[in-house]
Amino acid sequence: MRFELFIAARYLRAKRRQAVVGVITAISVIGVAAGVASLIIALAITNGMRRDLQERLVGSTSHVDLMRVAGDGIRDWRPLLERLRKVPHVAAAAPGLYGQVLISHGARSGGGLIKGVIPANEKTVGDLLQSVKEGSAEKLEPMSGQEEVGRAGARYPTLHGETAKDGPPGLFAGSAHGSIPDLVAGAAAQAVPPIVIGKDLAETLGVKVGDGVLVTSPQGELTPLGLVPRYQRFQVVGIFKSGFYQYDSSYAFVRLKDAQKLFSEPDLISVISFKVDDLYHADRVGREIEAAAGQGFQTTNWMEQNRELFRALKLEQIVTFIVLALIVCVAALNILIALTMMVMEKTRDIAVLMSFGVRADQVRTIFLLQGLLISVIGTVLGLILGYGLSWVGGHYPFPLNAEVYSIDHLPFAPRFWDGVTVAAVSLGVSLVATLYPSGSAAKVLPAEALRYE
Repeated sequence: MRFELFIAARYLRAKRRQAVVGVITAISVIGVAAGVASLIIALAITNGMRRDLQERLVGSTSHVDLMRVAGDGIRDWRPLLERLRKVPHVAAAAPGLYGQVLISHGARSGGGLIKGVIPANEKTVGDLLQSVKEGSAEKLEPMSGQEEVGRAGARYPTLHGETAKDGPPGLFAGSAHGSIPDLVAGAAAQAVPPIVIGKDLAETLGVKVGDGVLVTSPQGELTPLGLVPRYQRFQVVGIFKSGFYQYDSSYAFVRLKDAQKLFSEPDLISVISFKVDDLYHADRVGREIEAAAGQGFQTTNWMEQNRELFRALKLEQIVTFIVLALIVCVAALNILIALTMMVMEKTRDIAVLMSFGVRADQVRTIFLLQGLLISVIGTVLGLILGYGLSWVGGHYPFPLNAEVYSIDHLPFAPRFWDGVTVAAVSLGVSLVATLYPSGSAAKVLPAEALRYE
């Protein structure tokens, strides 16, 4: 052990005649530890919120969306979809038809964004249909030919292997399988198209799986009585929970054909959604998709749609770091006070050391190392405390109000390089705080200090 480090460590361990110096030193260590732990926890929370929001946003929705510039929808979309799937770096593509609607159940109602989808394709570009917690999204799959015919009302259900086409309702009355009116009623119940809605929207409407809802489209029909809204009754077959309030409170999924019928837009879609192999290159791939689609089309990507959100999170992270770094600065001020008082207390010891040949730069190093030891001890304790509490917070989530924070729990995502940055800032600030007292110690004149001893 070097001579300077040995003396510095001995000064920290030795009993002092002035207990207040020891108290201030202990407060300095605790202050550094508290500041470092606060910074680690705060950065872990902001990183966690950024990570969770990004994962939920990117996982729940597509990376790139292609739409018409004129907003008139995409017609003859099937060949276009097949052509765009061959664009480099496109991993999956799915058609969709969006529309703002009013969803009602009894006296309750709420606005929603309904999306007509082909489930097999939609699941390749987003995870919302895979996060169904109640019921199932399987009923959104396209119906079989027999079911389609039943919905169209072109024929009656099959009895004893026969199909009743035009016969009167009482033709098979008394059959072992029940009367035709009963079977027609059952077929009508099955003819109600399915819908999958978000958990928060389901709570707003007070519905559960199996309940019926009325979906009203603002795109009405012009009649002699004026503009009449178009509506359709749906049956709730699934309730999804993404954990992201924006989706859980307003999104609903129906079959593409049912959405086209509701909006009176036969064989038309409003968007083609894409998933790319590298989400951070979504803007570049979007430009390639736009070029391949031709004139009249434009693309948006997840980064453009959420730029303000992530910019606000980045600004919040910087401001949080600056504010909490003030705790470390206060602790560094305590280190300055403790070392200044120690220099005053140890003036005679310094004079004795210098009379034995210890150089001024060695005296300066002793007090620099002493302040550095206080900082190192506090920083190590703060890192252990900060990462420990972050681990606990990550394994035992703290609930949040999703309506306010968009997520339902407090996320923690501690990173190694954040600890390195915080430790460097803590040690650097503490080192600056030791410059004045160590410089004062190096200027002690042995003759003056020992004159009255």
